[in-house]
Amino acid sequence: MTNGARPVKRVREWWLATALLCVSAPLHAEPLLIETAVTEVIEANPDLAAISARAEALAALPEQLGSLPDPWLSLKLMNLPIDSFSFSQEGMTQTQLGFSQMLPFPGKLGLQQEAAQAMANAAGFGVEELRLTLVRDVKIVWWNLFFLDRALEVVTNNQTLMRQFIEVAESKYSVGKGLQQDVLLAQLELSKLFDNQVDLEGKRRNESIRLNTLLDRPVTTRLVLPSEVVENLPVMRDEVQLVAQAAALRPMLGARQQRLQAARLRLELAEKNYYPDFSIGAAYGLRQGDNPNGSSRDDLVSLMFGMSLPIYSGTRQDRAVDQRNAERMGQRYALADAHNRVEAAIGRALSDYQRGREKVVLFKTGIIPQARQTVSSMLAGYQVNKVDFLNVMRAQITLYNYETQYWSAFSRARQAIARLIAAVGEEHVYE
Repeated sequence: MTNGARPVKRVREWWLATALLCVSAPLHAEPLLIETAVTEVIEANPDLAAISARAEALAALPEQLGSLPDPWLSLKLMNLPIDSFSFSQEGMTQTQLGFSQMLPFPGKLGLQQEAAQAMANAAGFGVEELRLTLVRDVKIVWWNLFFLDRALEVVTNNQTLMRQFIEVAESKYSVGKGLQQDVLLAQLELSKLFDNQVDLEGKRRNESIRLNTLLDRPVTTRLVLPSEVVENLPVMRDEVQLVAQAAALRPMLGARQQRLQAARLRLELAEKNYYPDFSIGAAYGLRQGDNPNGSSRDDLVSLMFGMSLPIYSGTRQDRAVDQRNAERMGQRYALADAHNRVEAAIGRALSDYQRGREKVVLFKTGIIPQARQTVSSMLAGYQVNKVDFLNVMRAQITLYNYETQYWSAFSRARQAIARLIAAVGEEHVYE
């Protein structure tokens, strides 16, 4: 073995040890399909479970806020003389049993309930929005992993080809028809491929951690993805159609609209506070003893009516109306901004998808087949001393880069679809 081949051997041994270490990590038995990952994140993600529980809690508020305040039941001992503590000594001594009820001004309870219902609806839309976001993130990470797997596959194939180049160069060098620098150059490129492999494996481990975290799995679980997928990239709907779909279906916009509705209702409620609230009540007084004429004392009935006096409207009701009106305007601006951000997200995702789709077609039907023919032709020419070895190496490196770029473009196009679906709010984004 030549001295130049020893570093390659050490690299191979190091990589074999690393590969064995990776294989020793726990494996997920079955390939993780993207549909399975989507289902799992919806069922297992703790963040989604937490926000769903919060939405359920808010859904219980409207009926509470739309109900009358609890009535009061009272028991009083009235006009009891302290010299004897006798219930029959004085005519006004009585044991009084009372009942009272607060009555908000008509319309207030309804507005409170409607505002709470709007906020509960917004929370429900928030759950759907988070579900869309999680599905988008899972798809993006899944397609990143798929790209890294394909890139590692390309690296492995190129390592095999590079070893063949080394054998050809060594064979020619051994019979005096080649140069030692050709052998060294091929060995250097093989070492670079091992270096690329190390980087790709590191990136794959990071993406695996991200996906395991989203799926609420142990981060040490090593994920296995399918080695093949359907490589078609469908035609998307027109951007105007997608924006219209998003306006009707995007949960984030629905949540913003519900928050705006709640702000409007709270403003109406603040304006209702210029009017008084009421209270009504009744009491029954039990008396003991006799009147001076010898007749027994009659029991007493009391009726009560009260109302609040909103006389400090300049510092309370006026300021409350100003506050609620400012909140309403803030929600209007937030809704308009949300529409703009959704339209921008749709435009970016659609643009990224179209660019990726065009690149995939170009690489698959033109560039890569031509690059492969170039490599085969140059290698044949090198074997008969008609092509310089450096040009053969350049052609092979170019092919490696094109194959990697193809899978990168395909993965990015699929990620753009995931982003587009999340931006629109539904799966039906294709023609």
